[in-house]
Formats: sequence, structure tokens, C-alpha cells
Amino acid sequence: MNEMFSIMTPNLQCFNLWQLDGRPMSGDIGRGATKETIAFAIELAKAKNRPPGFLQLAGGTNAHTIDGLRKKGLFQTTSIVVDSSNSPDALIGGIAYGGYARKIVGRVLRSMQSEYGGAARIEDHPQHLLMALKEALALVGPVKCL
Repeated sequence: MNEMFSIMTPNLQCFNLWQLDGRPMSGDIGRGATKETIAFAIELAKAKNRPPGFLQLAGGTNAHTIDGLRKKGLFQTTSIVVDSSNSPDALIGGIAYGGYARKIVGRVLRSMQSEYGGAARIEDHPQHLLMALKEALALVGPVKCL
């Protein structure tokens, strides 16, 4: 990360986002699935020489990730740390859900397709679109302070 940052620094005019890809869990929903991801965040928090910018976890993330990060004091939603390289506070500023998000929204899509056929488009079925939006908002709401 530091080598990449040194290459980018001359042209960097804003905060950088570092996406930290953990182990893919294929949308696993259990608390145990995110333990490795949180452990990775803890190790990164201990690193004294990490480059500045926002950090986003990916791989092994699910609905339990935010709660686990908050319990460890590693999740930030309301303030910007200008130099995060020396700040142990609120290190993780984002979560990428990937397979987990596809899994929960996919349940709504499968339900709709079983009711209206495989070629059904969610845009044509407002009740299913609303269900999918509610599922998505329930997942990202804690990240976005909704």
C-alpha cells in the first residue's frame, strides 16, 4: 500500500479509498464468517506505517461486520480524520458487501420470478422493488447512518 501511495502522491488531489479485500465468503450470513475480516482490520489498525486515506473492508463482510467493528472501536461514520495514518480511532470508513448483498436481494428477485416468471423485471413490479430496497437499506443503513 505504501509503495502504491508513493507512486500516486504527486497526482493525488483528494482522499484515497483503500479497498482491503479479505477472504471471499460467498455471502455467508453468520457472525463467524466476518471474524477473519474484523481480525484483519484489527491488525491493520496496529500498523504504524499505513498510508493516509479511507479504508473499506471487502470479503467476509455481512450484516454482523459493522457491529463487530464498532465493538472494537474501528468504524467511523460521522467525521473525517485528515491524517488517518497515526489515528487508531475509527479506522474503517466503509464496507463492501458483494456476495452477501447479492444473496439478500436475490431472495426478493427469486420470489418475484417464481410469481411472475423468469423474464420478469423488478422495475415492472413495485412491491418487489420496494422489498429489495428495504433489504438493501437495512444492510447499508448502519454504514450510511440511515
